[in-house]
Amino acid sequence: MSEPGDLLELSEPVRARFADRHGAREEAIQRSREAIRAAANAIRAIHRGEDEVAVGLLRESRERLDDAVAALETYPEVLHAGFVGDAAKEYAEAVLTRAAVAGQRLPGPEDVGVDDASWLHGLAETVGELRRACLDRVRAGDLASAEAALGQMQEIHSVLVTIDAPDGLTRGLRRATDASRAIIERTRGDVTTAAGQRALRQALDAHREAIERMLGEQP
Repeated sequence: MSEPGDLLELSEPVRARFADRHGAREEAIQRSREAIRAAANAIRAIHRGEDEVAVGLLRESRERLDDAVAALETYPEVLHAGFVGDAAKEYAEAVLTRAAVAGQRLPGPEDVGVDDASWLHGLAETVGELRRACLDRVRAGDLASAEAALGQMQEIHSVLVTIDAPDGLTRGLRRATDASRAIIERTRGDVTTAAGQRALRQALDAHREAIERMLGEQP
């Protein structure tokens, strides 16, 4: 029968390993939070048209994400616990949003530097950011650009619906895809309403001009 002292000696390395794992986890959580914060700030800068600021924040987010992954290099079970994936998704969303708002070709997961599920979720979240860009363009009276953004949203959704894999592998992508569909429908309604209002204004302006010409031609 083992003596208590023997068990304490045997458990000491176990306690040390858990302490190391806990320290690495706390470090990764902090770096993941920093990555998410920088990515969110980058998106805000993108919508304000501050591209240089956005690039710097994206670089910061990438560095913090890499730090989080490095902290858990020897603890894969913690690395895939979820919080690092959330940071990767937020970073992917910021990178994809920058490209989408600028009308550029969207980078794939390898170019962004994230796993497939994080890239897909970032792509789904980009639909919401494009809605914001679309409405900004509607308010500015640039309906052609707004319609182009709506087209991008529809293209993204058409890709998301082709991903036929269990939610356990895609981390619940189906819900994000459904949410993107709802966002697109609302945006299509907003753009359609704005286009109708523009057509009405144009018709009224043309009618007013015709009346003014007619009155001007009278003796």
